[in-house]
Amino acid sequence: MSRVGIVTALSREARALAPGMAGGADIGATRVYRLAEALLTVSGMGWEAALAGSRALMAAGATALASVGTAGALDPALGCGSIVLAREVVSPEGALVRADPRWRQALERALPRERVCSGRLLSTRQPLGSRLDKAIAWRETHSVAVDMESAAVARAAAEAGLPFIAVRVIVDTAGEDLPRAVLAASGGAHPSLLRLLAGLALAPREIGALIRLAGRFRAACAVLASIGEPGLPAQRALTAAQWGAG
Repeated sequence: MSRVGIVTALSREARALAPGMAGGADIGATRVYRLAEALLTVSGMGWEAALAGSRALMAAGATALASVGTAGALDPALGCGSIVLAREVVSPEGALVRADPRWRQALERALPRERVCSGRLLSTRQPLGSRLDKAIAWRETHSVAVDMESAAVARAAAEAGLPFIAVRVIVDTAGEDLPRAVLAASGGAHPSLLRLLAGLALAPREIGALIRLAGRFRAACAVLASIGEPGLPAQRALTAAQWGAG
């Protein structure tokens, strides 16, 4: 039986895709949830976490891997809520892995055309927090967006000979800096509230930027929810049982 394994970094992203998920079973140190048509894990942020999550999904029976969640824009044309369907992902070391074209095209046809961007997705070891860093990455890697997990999921799929896809919804745009408090709190499946508060204590003027970012994150999660809504074309395309070059 074909079954998609979905890797999300954050619990809020997972709940947007699958609000009814509950229980789950531990595969090693990773909890895997069985949905009606897929497997899902909340890996936590970063390369190693996503790699472990991918391997747990494969151990649970996943025959294809999808990296799904939010991202930051590198292409200045992308706004909050834009959906990035990666044609290929690039690792922090520059290695490229191509997304399964048939799977990606099926999902692209199922999504609102005005929201979708197909291009290269960059994964980094650390968040890209400044406009300058984003501009450099845009120029040097020709990537339209950045996350911290998709290249690890892509590598796990490539090593196992499984189809792969990455679907990311934009939160922060290329022209804005992330609040330093957010960067300090990043990590794990639940960003640290204590580190967030400590960061705000050091930079209290960022409270407005933090509130705006939280609103954009909620908007991005609403887009994720529309992708995962059971029975709709996007959800069926994401969890499709047929892949392969085409």
